[in-house]
Amino acid sequence: MKMAVVRTLSRVARQALRTPTCGCQPITVAVRNISFSPRQVTSDASFHSVSFSETDHPKVLITGGLGQLGVGLAKMLRKRFGKNNVILSDIRKPPSHVFHNGPFIYSDILDYKNLREIVVNNRITWLVHYSALLSAVGEANVPLARAVNITGLHNILDIAAEHGLRLFVPSTIGAFGPTSPRNPTPDLCVQRPRTIYGVSKVHAELMGEYYHHRYGLDFRCLRYPGIISADSQPGGGTTDYAVQIFHDAVKTGKFECNLKPDTRLPMMYIEDCLRATLEVMEAPVDTLSMRTYNINAMSFTPEELGREVQRQLPDLQVTYHVDQVRQAIADSWPMNFDDDNARRDWGWKHEYDLPELVQTMLAFIGSESRIAHAN
Repeated sequence: MKMAVVRTLSRVARQALRTPTCGCQPITVAVRNISFSPRQVTSDASFHSVSFSETDHPKVLITGGLGQLGVGLAKMLRKRFGKNNVILSDIRKPPSHVFHNGPFIYSDILDYKNLREIVVNNRITWLVHYSALLSAVGEANVPLARAVNITGLHNILDIAAEHGLRLFVPSTIGAFGPTSPRNPTPDLCVQRPRTIYGVSKVHAELMGEYYHHRYGLDFRCLRYPGIISADSQPGGGTTDYAVQIFHDAVKTGKFECNLKPDTRLPMMYIEDCLRATLEVMEAPVDTLSMRTYNINAMSFTPEELGREVQRQLPDLQVTYHVDQVRQAIADSWPMNFDDDNARRDWGWKHEYDLPELVQTMLAFIGSESRIAHAN
């Protein structure tokens, strides 16, 4: 009797899979698990991104949401799409102001089942994948960086393809290496990074584009320059000196830089970065001539940044104690990004140059310092 029931269920399942209502190619599925993922499908399977009307709002999941960019992006997207349509996630406990400002959920990108349940249970349509170990931290723990930045990405790609998500994965200036053209660095050129962070980001770019061409995944990627933000602490990146200088200038009036004074790198204020992310996610598919774009705003050296800060705070003392690991990383990175394709294809345009950046950062951190002192 039990065997007869199993044979009947198998026959029904096979019949259902031979006549899919979505027009997709047949897929191979075990009887005990009718749902599928790209890890289970046959080689001739295809995926199609779910489309939604312009009057509908996407349902967004942000991984690594407690990092430098996640909280700011969530705030921007919630203003645009509604508070409950944007879910922050991380493996750390959020501070109270983050927890009370909108949905937050525990999510470990290395836990495939947990991540898949979150996407299904919350009917996610956009996924912003910010979970990663940055350059200097990654070099200090390569096995962990490999697991988070590569294995975690594979989980994200499979789930995004399975559920027809629009997927954003950031890349970085670190995706280039010493043999890449440095001034300027175009979208398409030699990429031979020398850090696990950079290698993992090149891997992400290529895997995302492969899934786009192979499965129809709506993959979108921006190569961020160094990102400067007033409301988050440095997180282990090589460009962190450009954030630390403002905190030290306000609090102690002294700053020790871990890069050489003439180290030129492309940089961007966080508001420009977050706006670019939203703009590329909203860009119509037919405007995208590629899936991975450079974006840029300004390019400066520690010496130039120090002088600009000293125009506002003349008593600031800047000294240099070079970290050889970070310096070697910086010397292999672009000095300036060519972002003409982003400006042409979907209208990218930055708003903050160096003077505006310095004034904004000092005003924000200065007000925070005065409030803390008063308290």
